[in-house]
Parts: sequence; C-alpha cells; structure tokens
Amino acid sequence: MSHEHSHAHTHGHGPGTTRGRLAVALSVTAVVLVAEIVSAALTGSLALLADAGHMATDAAGLVLALTAAHLAGRPATDRSTWGMRRAEVIGAAVQAGMLALVGVIVGVRAVLDLISPPPVASSGMLLMGVIGLVANAVSLLVLAGGRGESLNSRAAFLEVANDAVGSVGVIVAAVVIAATGWTRADAVASLVIVVLIVPRAASLLRAAGRVLMGFTPEELDLSEVRSHLAALPDVVAVHDLHAWTVATGLTVLTAHVVVTDETLRSGRSDAVLDALGTCAAEHFPVPVEHATFQLEPERHAGHESDCCAA
Repeated sequence: MSHEHSHAHTHGHGPGTTRGRLAVALSVTAVVLVAEIVSAALTGSLALLADAGHMATDAAGLVLALTAAHLAGRPATDRSTWGMRRAEVIGAAVQAGMLALVGVIVGVRAVLDLISPPPVASSGMLLMGVIGLVANAVSLLVLAGGRGESLNSRAAFLEVANDAVGSVGVIVAAVVIAATGWTRADAVASLVIVVLIVPRAASLLRAAGRVLMGFTPEELDLSEVRSHLAALPDVVAVHDLHAWTVATGLTVLTAHVVVTDETLRSGRSDAVLDALGTCAAEHFPVPVEHATFQLEPERHAGHESDCCAA
C-alpha cells in the first residue's frame, strides 16, 4: 500500500514577477556592459576590464536565468512529471561556473599587471566605475525581492552583487591612481574582486551540484526523520528512506514503513498514512512538499532486498 502526501503552498512572487525582475536587470546590465568595454579600451584599466568581464558574465547569466525561469514555469507532463523545474538549478550551476572562470582569468591577468603595470587613465576609469555602481545598485534593488525564491534568482543576485563590489574596487583604484600615480592599484583592486567572487561562486556551484546529484538536503537529517517516523503509533520500522530536492522549495521523500499486522487488519492504515504525511510536512527544517510512503506488514520483511535498504 502506498500513499502520497503533499501540501500546496502559496508564494507571494510568481514566475512572471521573477522574469520581470530579471528582464529589467538584464536591460540595465547590457547598457553598462557596452559602456565599460569602450571605457576599458580607452583608459587601459584592468579593473575596469575586469568589471566589464563580470558585467558580460552577468548579462549572459541573466539571459540564462530568464530562460531557466521560463522553462521552470512549464507545466508537468507524463514525459516530464516535475515539469522543467530543474532548469533553475542547472542555470544557477552554469552561472556559478562562468563567474568562477572569469575570476580565475582576471586573477592571472592581475598578477601579471602587478609585475609589469600598464598605464591607466584614472579619470575615465573613475567615471565608469561610478556609472557601473549606480547601474548595479538599480539592478540589486530590482532583484533583491526575489533572491530567495530559487537558486537561479540567487545566482543572478550574486552576480550583480559581485559586480557592485567590482565597481567599488574600480572607483577606489581610480582615486588611488589619481592621487598617488601608483598604477598597481588597478591590479590590486582586481585581485580583491577575484577574492570576493570565487568563494561565493564555488559555494553556489556546490549548492547546485548537491541538487543535481540528488543529495539529501543539508538541512534535513535523515536519521532524525527516520526516528520521528518510526516513533509514530503502529509503526514498527522505517527503511528505504530517501530524500532529495527537485528544485528550490520542492523536497521529495519516499520510505517503506513497516506497520503491525493488526494495523492493516483493523483498517488503521489511513490514520497511519495521515500521521506520516503530517510528520514529514511539519516536523523538520525543510518542509517536504511530496512524501510517498509504502506501508508493509511485518510478515513482508523477508521479501525485502538489502540492496536499497537505508
């Protein structure tokens, strides 16, 4: 006997709202990207070029995020029973990978420029740094309300936030160069940007990788789940317990639950299933959106395979 227990949850921000935020942020980013590339070529600033590289990554990432948000909103079908909600996780992983790659490239170039610093036009560098910071601030305000909705939204927000930090670095480097003539400040600012970018990108990539690999959510302790379920009335044991995340906010749990023979004979199985579903949905840090339980009598234990028992 099996049973699926699920709860409907209403969220204040729909897919259309998320896509609207991403579209606005993309428009702002694209305009500033073109301006920064031109300014970096005219001023010779590596920090400005690094910031333009982050902007390019942002633009590509926001396009990817828009695409993923659209796909994630597609309805489920018999061929794709979860719809395409996993697209937001894939999008986040690709964005994080792109961000890390840009960080490594800029880091290598910055080290070379520390050894042999090129001339830098600080005035143009300062102007574009300020413009970039204003644009990033606008994008951050637009994206801030939806950054907790999915890994995809979190990745987009992270990329723009890193660009804002990059713009601050460009401004500081430009001021130092203008005041002291120390052009290595440009490379130092670039290295600071890299140090801030790479760990965050790695963290996001790890989070997306855990979802794609089907790992148990970090906030969910399966031993605690097993103990809670096994302690319910009429439950003898719990095995073949598995939990994973399909997409942000969609945690799935399955388990084989051994109950007393008397439970099945007396017709108490419905009450047991309700208790199991309520426990999964309400008693843990991560609410389980979809829980499927297979009830088994004690006498069935000899027919279970050991290969998947957990």
